[in-house]
Amino acid sequence: MDQQSLNPETILMQAADTAIVSGESVGQPITYEKIPTQIFADSKDASNAVAQEIADLIRQKQKEGKPCVLGLATGSSPKTVYAKLVKMHKEEGLSFKNVISFNLDEYYQMEPDSIHSYHRFMKEQLFDHVDIPSENYFLPDGTIPAAMVRDYCASYENKINAVGGLDFQLLGIGGNGHIGFNEPGSLINARTRLITLDHSTRAAAAMEFGGLHKVPRKAITLGVAPILGARRIVLLAWGERKAAVIRGAVEGPVTERNPASYLQAHPNVAFILDESAASELTRVKSPWAVDSVVWDNKMIKKAVTHLSQSLKKPILKLTDKDYNDNGMSDLLAQYGAGYEININVFNQLQHTITGWPGGKANADDTNRPERAQPAKKRVLIFSPHPDDDIISMGGTFQRLVDQGHEVHVAYQTSGNIAVADDEALRFIDFVVDFNKEFGINSPEATKIFTDAKEFLRHTKDSEIDTPEIRHVKGTLRRGEAKATCRFVGIPTENAHFLNMPFYETGTVQKNPIGEEDIKIIENIIEEIKPHQIYAAGDFADPHGTHKVCWDAIEAALERSKHKNFMKDCWVWLYRGAWAEWDIYEIEMAVPMSPDQVLKKRQGIFKHQSQKDGVVFQGDDSREFWQRAEERNQGTAKLYDNLGLAEYEAMEAFVRWKF
Repeated sequence: MDQQSLNPETILMQAADTAIVSGESVGQPITYEKIPTQIFADSKDASNAVAQEIADLIRQKQKEGKPCVLGLATGSSPKTVYAKLVKMHKEEGLSFKNVISFNLDEYYQMEPDSIHSYHRFMKEQLFDHVDIPSENYFLPDGTIPAAMVRDYCASYENKINAVGGLDFQLLGIGGNGHIGFNEPGSLINARTRLITLDHSTRAAAAMEFGGLHKVPRKAITLGVAPILGARRIVLLAWGERKAAVIRGAVEGPVTERNPASYLQAHPNVAFILDESAASELTRVKSPWAVDSVVWDNKMIKKAVTHLSQSLKKPILKLTDKDYNDNGMSDLLAQYGAGYEININVFNQLQHTITGWPGGKANADDTNRPERAQPAKKRVLIFSPHPDDDIISMGGTFQRLVDQGHEVHVAYQTSGNIAVADDEALRFIDFVVDFNKEFGINSPEATKIFTDAKEFLRHTKDSEIDTPEIRHVKGTLRRGEAKATCRFVGIPTENAHFLNMPFYETGTVQKNPIGEEDIKIIENIIEEIKPHQIYAAGDFADPHGTHKVCWDAIEAALERSKHKNFMKDCWVWLYRGAWAEWDIYEIEMAVPMSPDQVLKKRQGIFKHQSQKDGVVFQGDDSREFWQRAEERNQGTAKLYDNLGLAEYEAMEAFVRWKF
């Protein structure tokens, strides 16, 4: 299809004609997907594949003596794509001299040198590291006077048309389905324009800006129509938080409420997803509904729990008819009566529940998730930030201490960027006033606090926190973590502050893990020689601190696995305040009473800098203690709905095996 035929009206008509469920012929898998979708095991492999496609296009255009016109995106999703392209430039000689690029959007008003500017993002992520001529890349100008914006936006589109249109458009997707900054409500024929940002979009960006009130309310964005005019479109999505909106875009109707759905009938589009972002697609969530599957134990647990939840019936009340009516007749044919399958899955779920996360001494542990011996275990909890331990597994943390285990917490990072400036100023004022009142005179400390206070009063968006500011903020968070440890009941010497170097950039963007980071983790494991390790299992965001912290742990475990003490070490993964493991994945569920839930809440309250307008609020208005409680109560309710015992709340874990 030629460029001129790619108009929004044609695309909308084609999308309306697309079947919801289709199969090419008898025996072919049914598909619910209206957009070609590729699922990769992780975002790194996916990003490498996209980078290779872009590189191949650049080289092909070079052979033809033509420019390669790229539409580029910002945000966390394309970072690894850009890193791979930079690597290909440096190691394989990939040249960008024939590339002309147009970025999708920019905040308004936004100075180009601001640390939040997409101009700066693109230079730091790509342009400054390759040989693209500076006159060949274009980004919307966030400083254009309001009276000139309309004409400016028209001229931006005209520049794209003047070079023959976009050969390739790279997209991310917002949690509300926006592409570029085309928010819900944008029409398919929308042009490049100034747009008011949706609250959810601003909330999602609050982390980078240090608070919702600092996020711009407007942005300039390339319109839906010029995006759809690209000859090739690739959309990237990573992580479970994008799963629901991806399903809507791929399987749902074309609607302005999910602008990404406009891509359904584009003749040359692909969605590139990791497994987490694809988790709500029918072929992933209920694969037996689209094709034959191998009915191993994991698939049986997944199918039975899904059936129970879908029908709102306890597992033991599911009938053969329920199986047959919901695409699971071949499971019955293979394993017999549904009731026998029900009993098997019910018992497996029952065996995940334990009030003894460190194992119960002198008890039969055949059907328990943890070993009975040794009766007193050395436990090492890795906490990526100074509050993940209490937020994500506070009830289990407390239970391990109360049951006599030797518990250590390793706080992997300082968490300093998650402290608001006014919190740091309050802390500085306290220290300065305290020292004055008691005549304490330390010139070095006085200079640190004075310089920090002066910086905070006059800081600009283009500046990152100084080392002094980071020190103050890190000290504040370290004190809060110590307060939590005292509250739970472990000695101060069992709280280990690792301050991993990769984190200390002063910005949301972190360095890759290095040898020093891995060695720090390896050393603490060697020092404690734990029987149990607990670690954050939030792997969805490849640039998130949790994922980077886990990468360091995994590398250290790989180096240490041959040591004798590691033969007795089990690794349990927990999740953060936003999501929980799927029920069929859970291998240990630790119940909590109402009193234990309240005590966990009080432990979270020790982190005062993370309450009442926390920097990393995200698009969820609840405070962390509310998120954690509701998630834990939701897990307990799920067990209850499946027909198991009813508890106030539960924390869930998955075992990671070497």
